[in-house]
Amino acid sequence: MRIEVSEEEKTPLEDVLYEGFVAFNGPFIGPHGYKPLRLMVFRDGEDAPAGGIHGHCYAAWLHVVMFYLPEDLRRGGLGAQLLRRAEEEARARGCVGVYLDTLSFQARPFYEKQGYTLFGTLPDNPPGHSRYFMMKRLDGETHVPA
Repeated sequence: MRIEVSEEEKTPLEDVLYEGFVAFNGPFIGPHGYKPLRLMVFRDGEDAPAGGIHGHCYAAWLHVVMFYLPEDLRRGGLGAQLLRRAEEEARARGCVGVYLDTLSFQARPFYEKQGYTLFGTLPDNPPGHSRYFMMKRLDGETHVPA
């Protein structure tokens, strides 16, 4: 047996972990429905995305992994529109909710304005700040799952 450390972004480990999780989780959650979700924002006349949302649907929840808009595209309603579009896509895929995390110097008030609620806090991540875990039910339920 040996253990290797790697800083490579892609290794064969991802496939092993994915297959292992699917096999282990299957009896509990049934078909998991993993499907990537990418919403890209393009400035007029540009071919490269300026920002957007990167996430995936899994086990009936959309996980927003990253959401970024450059400063000049903020505060005009585009962020709210983009998040609504992700929520609509999640609903269409059968998701019951969306979850994400944001740092204390980032966008918690923005997400709260969009109807997201706090369900966990990790202090000192990064040191001197907090990481907030937030969720929004899409199925009309109002309780936070245990």
